[in-house]
Order: sequence, then C-alpha cells, then structure tokens
Amino acid sequence: MGCTAQDIASALRAGAAVVAEHRDELIQLDREIGDADHGENMDRGFRAVIAKLETAGPETPAATLKLAATVLISTVGGASGPLYGTAFLRAATAVGDETELDGRAVAAALQAGMEGVVGRGRAEVGDKTMIDALAPAVESARNAAESGADGAKVLAAAAEAAHQGAQDTEGLVARKGRASYLGERSAGHIDPGARSTALLLTAFAEAAGARS
Repeated sequence: MGCTAQDIASALRAGAAVVAEHRDELIQLDREIGDADHGENMDRGFRAVIAKLETAGPETPAATLKLAATVLISTVGGASGPLYGTAFLRAATAVGDETELDGRAVAAALQAGMEGVVGRGRAEVGDKTMIDALAPAVESARNAAESGADGAKVLAAAAEAAHQGAQDTEGLVARKGRASYLGERSAGHIDPGARSTALLLTAFAEAAGARS
C-alpha cells in the first residue's frame, strides 16, 4: 500500500502534535546554545500547516508537501522556516506526479529534502545541525528501500537513525549557526534542529505504521 496525499496529511498532523508536545523541550535546548525560539517557531509553523490543510485539501503527495513547504517558509522564523521549507519543497519535486509513494519514493523524497537543507544551510555532518540527524536517516531509509521495505518501514528506519544522530550532537562543537559563536561551550548540548528532525521523522513513521 502506497503513501497517498491523505497519508502525508495525517503524518503532518502527527508531526504537529509531537512538536506541540515537545515545544518546551525544544525551547530549552535552543536556550542553551541559541535564541530559545526553536520550539515556539516550529509549533507556530506546524499549527499553521494543519490549519491550511483543513481548507486546502491537496490531492497529490507533491501538492501536500509543497503546501507544508510554503506555509513553513512564510510562518516559521529564524533559520528553521527556510530550512524545513526547502526540505519539503525539494521532497515535493522529487516525488513528481505520483499519486502513491512506495518505499523507494519515500527514501528519494528524504534524500532530496536533505540535499535541499545542505544547499540552503551549507552544513555537513559533524557541524552540529539538523544534518547530523538527517544524513543517517537518509542512509538508513535508502538501505531499507533497497531491501524492499515499504514507506512505513523506510520511515521507521529513518526515524531510528535520526534519533541516534540527534543524540550524538551532544558531544559535538558547533561549526554553523548561532551555536557556533559559543565555540567549545556548545559541546554538551543536543542540537535543537537535530532533535526536532528526529521528533518529526518519528511522528511520520508512527503515523505511517498506524496506517499500515
């Protein structure tokens, strides 16, 4: 069973719920090494995505992803809006006109999303950013897809790897973003963008798993 526009909308609703649930945690993580606004910005953005979904009803996976991208770019402050928005926009482009996404298409969408974030933020693995969660997620998703996994299992593999990647940012010294101003003092803290990436992928995976 492929992933439809309705399935992606359900995943986005699950993502909004988990962001709301972890809003204070994300604020605290960002307070330690950033502007303390990541949780608030993400919560506002995903609430706006869900509100738009209630009235728009996009009919294809690409249209649903593009809607999320547009809303996030226009409502989320700081670096998060452009980065997450670019990720969803690139993912939309990757899936094209498909009406249902299999495991390989889901993995390709994740790959495209990460490439968009890299292009926009100029970050790489080890810089203590969301890329440290996204890169292992993409690799695990690709491996799962190549073994024949469906979209739900691909997302589950991605989420597990992203969670570990986010945890691993705790020991890193930031080389990008506001946290980089702290130098060595940025070590000992989990990157909020990596954490929100892991939370969202976990929510998406659980929504897909519940469907299948």
